[in-house]
Amino acid sequence: MTFAEKLKSIRKQTGMSQEQLAEKLGVSRQAVTKWETDAGIPDIENIMAISALFDISIDELLSNEKGAKKPTDYLYESITEYDIDEPKRYDMKFGGAKQFLLSGYEGEKIRIRMASNSLSTLQKDFKVRIDDIRKRIDVDVNRKNGVSEATAKEAVSIFVQIPSPYIGKIECAVNGETVKICSLECDSIELDIKTPSVILEDVVGTVEINCNLDMDVVCHSLKGEIAINQVSATSKIHVPRDAVFTAVTKGIGTSISYEKYGRQAERFDTPDAENMIELNGIKSELVICTDRERS
Repeated sequence: MTFAEKLKSIRKQTGMSQEQLAEKLGVSRQAVTKWETDAGIPDIENIMAISALFDISIDELLSNEKGAKKPTDYLYESITEYDIDEPKRYDMKFGGAKQFLLSGYEGEKIRIRMASNSLSTLQKDFKVRIDDIRKRIDVDVNRKNGVSEATAKEAVSIFVQIPSPYIGKIECAVNGETVKICSLECDSIELDIKTPSVILEDVVGTVEINCNLDMDVVCHSLKGEIAINQVSATSKIHVPRDAVFTAVTKGIGTSISYEKYGRQAERFDTPDAENMIELNGIKSELVICTDRERS
């Protein structure tokens, strides 16, 4: 559904006329008509006003919208870059974030972009420190001026790009609402995280996830090993229907079960497969799922 279709649908659901919506937003009725007929897109201030008026997130308003400002366009941002000229090990600590995205790209700089639609003092309140220590790059995000972890988790998104030719081992710590890793190929990625949602897309290598929260892990592809380390947690991992893997449990009191299309299923892994899903820890459960919509 486009933005135009969403706006018209939401307005009608609330019983509001175009004139009434225009009055609340401080714009002309012709502007609302233009937005609803896909003849134009509101600017970011009006998008935020619409979001607040109808209690719908900006991401949801703009998803699938090609001509509008995208959810990755923010009012406030801070970008830190550093040149990389050889393969490095990356040790990164980011603290709290609403969403966190780590990706590889064809460049020569590590790039950390912090963004927010509500925190106008973002550049003053968050400082990114990058230390180049021989074969290792250390990245730390420090909060200043009394900004709390809770504020960071509510208002700040972090986007990290690492140059693909220079990726060695990656260690990354973050506390976010969602964590997404994409377009990465390396020996190993260790995630020390607190999040209920992890997305892995086009990731090749060993991914180790340390998290004691119940998680929903979505794998758009499975190429390598995914090791989940948990204590007293129950999580799900969604894999493509055609994924070939072997599943292994280690630790104390750990167990793996299976679901197909939302229903409990018999074990469907393949012994001795090259790809692996491993559950480690204490008294934890993992459900391996295949879902029609993720096939």
